[in-house]
Formats: sequence, structure tokens, C-alpha cells
Amino acid sequence: PRRVEVTAHARALLGRVLHGHGVSARITEVEAYGGVNDPASHAFTRTSRSEIMCGEPWRLYVYRCYGMHFCANIVTGPTEEASAVLIRAGEVIDGVGLARQRRGERVLGIGLARGPGNFASALGLTLDDLGSDLLTGETVRLGHAPTSTPDVSEGPRVGVSKAANVPWRFWITGDPTVSAYRRSPRASP
Repeated sequence: PRRVEVTAHARALLGRVLHGHGVSARITEVEAYGGVNDPASHAFTRTSRSEIMCGEPWRLYVYRCYGMHFCANIVTGPTEEASAVLIRAGEVIDGVGLARQRRGERVLGIGLARGPGNFASALGLTLDDLGSDLLTGETVRLGHAPTSTPDVSEGPRVGVSKAANVPWRFWITGDPTVSAYRRSPRASP
């Protein structure tokens, strides 16, 4: 896919805090998806599930993954381009007890929101949050940009079979909450 402003949005989300249902997490890892221009994106082929991505930016796109987990994306636009950023990992900074209830008492602090399904689970995000306005919302909202820019690393996206070598995964360098890279076995060499 061509490099679009979604990668700039993805990088800018690192270090911001997402607040959801009594838990707040600092975003430490993301993946950018270029919508209609990106064969790895849900919006590459427009469906009822991906329709939210074609709408207003700064909305939450929540979908079910593997039938049991939810994943959360931030729609970044432009509107008909359907670009979005998957939140892959974060550090729970407020509401740790509630996040631990949702994720399990045995999960260590750095693992509470490591991985996209775990991130959504820690914050209590479900399909009920689909379309939430992250700039003005009360239940789910995105905090302001951090005062300092973190060091950022980049690499290929995790688990995608199409456009698997595109380096649109970004993470805060050295952060222990970042998830492990796993290439899809269906990805071309």
C-alpha cells in the first residue's frame, strides 16, 4: 500500500492514553491500516463490518477476533479512505484492579494490556463501544498527546497474510508491554 497519513497518526498515538470503562492505558504499540488502499485492511473490501472505517475520524472501530476477543481500532480518515490504527498494546496506568478483574488475577502488570485482545479486555471494550467519539466521549475517550515524543521503532505488522512486509507496526522502543512479533504462516515470503 502507498504511505498515507495513517502512519503519522499511528506514530502520534504512541504515548497517548485511552480511557475506557474505569481503566486508562498508555498506548505503547499500534499498527496502521491504509483502508481502501491496503489489502491487509478490513476496509480494503467495504463490508457492513468495516463501514464505520469509512466514516468520521476519531471514532472507535471494535470488532470480534477469533470469535471470543474484541480488538479496538481508532479510525483516522480521511473519510472515504477508511484508514485506521489498531491498538496492539498498552500500559495500564489507572484502574489496575479493574483491569486485573477483567483479565485474570494471575496476569502480571506488564501483560494486562499486551496484545490487541488483551488491551480491549483490560479496558472493557465491546461492540457496544463501536462508533464512540474518542475526542468528546465520556465512557471511552482518547487523552491528549504526551508532552514528550517517545523513541519509536517500526517493523512489519503481526499476523497479516497480505502486505505482510509493510513496516506499519510502531512501538515505543524498549517498552516491556509491547507484544511479540509473529508472522502469519500464510504470508508470502
